[in-house]
Amino acid sequence: MRYRHHALRHGLGVAFLLLHIACAVSPLSLFAPSATPTPTFTLTPTFTFTPTFTATPTLTFTPAATFTSTFTPTETFTPTITPTPTFTFPTFRVKMQAHCRYGPSKAYLHAADLYEGDTGLVWGRFRYSNWLYVRPDKIHYACWVSPSVVEVSGDINRLVYQEVRLPGPSVLYDPPDGVRAVRRGNEVTITWQAVWMTEDDDRGYFIEAWVCQNGAYLWWTASLPDQYQTTYTVTDEPGCSAPSKGWLYTVEKHGYSRPVEIPWPPAGQKQE
Repeated sequence: MRYRHHALRHGLGVAFLLLHIACAVSPLSLFAPSATPTPTFTLTPTFTFTPTFTATPTLTFTPAATFTSTFTPTETFTPTITPTPTFTFPTFRVKMQAHCRYGPSKAYLHAADLYEGDTGLVWGRFRYSNWLYVRPDKIHYACWVSPSVVEVSGDINRLVYQEVRLPGPSVLYDPPDGVRAVRRGNEVTITWQAVWMTEDDDRGYFIEAWVCQNGAYLWWTASLPDQYQTTYTVTDEPGCSAPSKGWLYTVEKHGYSRPVEIPWPPAGQKQE
């Protein structure tokens, strides 16, 4: 009996101890969920952005093409393209049969025949003579003509001065050798050695010089008819500020040789 009483007491003690331990544990911990938080994956409703793709109406930019019409006023610049008046060359008409030459004096080679009634344009003039640089209608090159044989329509004073452009230099004949010039008072005599040419080619010689006469410094030209004429005398006086000078050419039917300078004796030099 005593033993049963003792056992009962011992069993009650154990039961009380278990009850105390159970009460010491948090009630929430007994119901704590496991580590599988499956409810957090309920994010599928966040993908409801499909309505934001209704931006197709923003493509209505076609009215921007109306900017082309704003460039039409630039066409108003056409009045500024008004051309300046072009210069009209004077014209000429030949009054009598004459020669058109390669230079502005009778000493130059013949370039073309002009006949009464021939017409053309006046392209220029010469600074040291009154000859005109013309382009006859019947030929395709220009030459020089005396104003005494043509009638000009237009203002030649507006024409520019032209330089003489001789045909050549000749590839067949050289300029003369042995060129000398001797002064006797106011006369200067020029001599040289003859240049042999065929009879068909022979056009003699040509002299271009600047001399002093009556106090004027003059441009002077002279032609000698054939290869056998090897001397020429010209008047050259003192009294000009610029020195006299000259050049000698051989002339053949195709043109002129290279020039050779004449050793010109100065005015006032002792006479020989």
